[in-house]
Amino acid sequence: MMRKFFAHRNKKKTSPLMQRMQQSQIPDQELSSSVKENLELFRTLLGNPNDLLIRSFLIGNSNHLCAVIAIDGLVDSAMLHTQVLGRIQLMLSIAEKTVPVEPDEILSLLFDEVLSVVEIKKETSLAAAVDCILSGDTALIVDGTSQIILIDSKGWKSRAIEEPVSEGLVRGPRDGFTENLRDNTVLIRRRVKDPNLRFESMVVGKRSKTELLVAYIENIADPDLVKEVQRRIATIDVDEVEESGFIEQWIEDDFLSPFPQSNNTERPDKVSAALFQGRVAILLDGTPMVLILPVTLGLLMHSPEDYYERWIVGTLTRLLRYLAAFFAVFSPSLYIALVTFHPGLIPSDLAFSIAATRDGVPFPAFVESIMMITTMELLQEAGLRLPKPIGQTVGIVGGLVIGDAAVSAGLVSPVMVIVVALTAISSFAIPAYHLAIAFRMIRFFAMFAAAIFGVYGVVLSLIAILIHLSNLTSIGHPYLAPFAPHMSKDWKDLILRAPVTFLKDRPEMLHAEDEIRMRTGDSK
Repeated sequence: MMRKFFAHRNKKKTSPLMQRMQQSQIPDQELSSSVKENLELFRTLLGNPNDLLIRSFLIGNSNHLCAVIAIDGLVDSAMLHTQVLGRIQLMLSIAEKTVPVEPDEILSLLFDEVLSVVEIKKETSLAAAVDCILSGDTALIVDGTSQIILIDSKGWKSRAIEEPVSEGLVRGPRDGFTENLRDNTVLIRRRVKDPNLRFESMVVGKRSKTELLVAYIENIADPDLVKEVQRRIATIDVDEVEESGFIEQWIEDDFLSPFPQSNNTERPDKVSAALFQGRVAILLDGTPMVLILPVTLGLLMHSPEDYYERWIVGTLTRLLRYLAAFFAVFSPSLYIALVTFHPGLIPSDLAFSIAATRDGVPFPAFVESIMMITTMELLQEAGLRLPKPIGQTVGIVGGLVIGDAAVSAGLVSPVMVIVVALTAISSFAIPAYHLAIAFRMIRFFAMFAAAIFGVYGVVLSLIAILIHLSNLTSIGHPYLAPFAPHMSKDWKDLILRAPVTFLKDRPEMLHAEDEIRMRTGDSK
């Protein structure tokens, strides 16, 4: 009976048009030569929505019927009235032009002489017409011809260019990417005035049909790198792509790794610098996050401000970041190992002080650390999800209150609170937020290793992490370069930031076509 029931449900009939729409495939056919048939076809395919704008009119003093179709909110209404409808009626009457008899000649007259819009094209495919209308274009239909005119009339509301929220700098440009793809390309072109800058357009998402751009500088970027990025993007087979994170997860080399294999940023200066190095950027419509490929661990530890300040300042801040990365991962595990297994490695006075503060604490060091680190993670997550003013208050007040209350209640030692505070501050010093998240995850791995094997477990966890990083790649490029494989030329801009006059070559790992970025007076 159950089989018959489900078989009966599976035999539910749907119309051919609905089946095609359920598969997100617009019928591959040409438009009709009748305005009324085309209008009915568009209404049927789009579901006759209430934001569908249709305006039928007679052109000039003739009896030729025309119509425009657009989506309300996606088009610039003022431009539609002045540059399309108004111009068609007024220009023909002012110029006293005789409206041709043949529909194809009317279409050519409108296309060549009347409409003054920059981006305009003719189309006969129904699928292409629907895609353009849903992208913000206006379709102009003339009765008697199967050709239509598609006019670029995009004019939806967008966020103004503002300072990036996720990447703050003391010195540097204050503009950041927005959700408007065209604004983002403008921000890059303002900095990269090279005629070899390329934006290769692609469409991702069967149903969302989101526009994506692959940006690179021809004659600098490795052609094999560009082809590989485009090949991986072409394999994306999902209905909707809402954010660049979908792209990042789809094209990465190792989805089991906690480490990010691409760099996402809101800063145009960071993207332009990466393009000049020979890297590739991925811009997706609807998100301010731009992906940079390939990446290395060293690149994720860098900040644009390293190059805006003098080389001594840049070098010192990088050294602090690498020290912060070590503390962010191994501070709790070292505390567990030394207190539990190797108190003899602690100086005598400090050991007596730690022992005195732990007197009365009912939990071992491992449980104590897990409790405090988990509480810290909860506070960080709560601070992100709450409104900004409230989130900052929760993070500060919550940390102070919980830490003080836990020490007063004798649940944790004051030294543990200091270790947790050092760990949290070190995590915030990492310039790439997604790399800091990876450090937060592997921190627990190091803590469990320390709880089982002591200092040996900390060393073994470090070795395991280095082995994983040595095998990790980003679009086929080694993640630990130029550490491994060793590339001595790239060490000038790794942990130490050499003076800019020494940074003459592009990174060796990128295999750039033009390897030299700075030419001295005697260079050719």
